[in-house]
Amino acid sequence: MENRSKHAMLGGEEEKDPDAAKKEEERQEALRQQEEERKAKYAKMEAERENIRQGIRDKYGIKKKEEKEAEAAAAMEQASEGSLTRPKKAVPAGCGDEEEEESIVDTVMKFIPAPLMDMFNKK
Repeated sequence: MENRSKHAMLGGEEEKDPDAAKKEEERQEALRQQEEERKAKYAKMEAERENIRQGIRDKYGIKKKEEKEAEAAAAMEQASEGSLTRPKKAVPAGCGDEEEEESIVDTVMKFIPAPLMDMFNKK
């Protein structure tokens, strides 16, 4: 066999096995079958694990992550039900207060020179 491969490397043609295509097809089919068996085995194992996990969840009253997310989304929908606007979010203190804005304007107005103030008051 080593002689054949050296011969092929030197540019000669390697002898073709007439059954090579058939053997390769059988090998590929065997690999596919092994892969399917492996996937089936792991799917079965995961299903058994999920049953055990669900038993533990039921025993201790734990909810799946997907269930928690669904309940949170339902709670948000219920909170905004009947409202035409989006749900209000917490606003930090001092943000958006009308009094705060007026005091800023008053502070700025104190620093404007008197001739400019007169111009504003005429309008």
